[in-house]
Amino acid sequence: MTDFATTEDHLLGGRVVIRQPSQGYRAGSDPVFLAAAVPLRTEGRVLDLGCGVGAAGLCLLSRLPGITVTGLELQPELAGLARANGEANGFGTRFQVVEGCLAKPPALLKGQGFDAIITNPPWYEAGTVSEPSVASKRIGHVERALDLESWLRAAVKMLRPRGHLALVHRADRLGDIMAAVKVLKLGEIQVIPLWPREGRPAIRVVVTARKDVKTPLELTPGLVLHTADGAYTAEAEAVLRHGAALAIARSA
Repeated sequence: MTDFATTEDHLLGGRVVIRQPSQGYRAGSDPVFLAAAVPLRTEGRVLDLGCGVGAAGLCLLSRLPGITVTGLELQPELAGLARANGEANGFGTRFQVVEGCLAKPPALLKGQGFDAIITNPPWYEAGTVSEPSVASKRIGHVERALDLESWLRAAVKMLRPRGHLALVHRADRLGDIMAAVKVLKLGEIQVIPLWPREGRPAIRVVVTARKDVKTPLELTPGLVLHTADGAYTAEAEAVLRHGAALAIARSA
């Protein structure tokens, strides 16, 4: 049981049902797009760093029958909701949640060599924004112990060789992401812009990469989310409601 108000929300056209706080941190479309960026051929063990209430991991489990997902979550209240959401969606032992901080990963995660990692790092550098008043949103949105490069470095350490990394972030931080990717010597990079409407600047990007490969970067056409009247485009609906892949991945 939680001591704060929650809502019940539906993802992937109702295939995934989550309970989440009614105020503060709330999962929307970003985790669905993140899960949709993982290649359909992916099998094995996936780590969701900063899993929140489990939205991205649960969407991924619903798309890929050959995986298990472990979520790492700093906030106990969100971790508890994530566990309950995993049980409510019937994923059983395919989904587990570990409480802890990525800056000092729990011993359970060290040396694991995950086949894929998905993550939505905090949006903002400390001191650059007025911080949210609700703690769960503040912790999830503003960098603390790790900046973006350090967050990605910690993620890559837990990937097996040739493993996949996928992250969703603000489009205006793409330069920081690319700088980190260069330092970490990742390859097979795909940048997928998410355009709010035709002719508008992207507000989100999904970036995928692989460890220990040298295939060059690919800038994809991306995805336009809304039509002129505000409805989702057919392509966005395919991802958000029907679990379609966000981009056609290269062959391994």
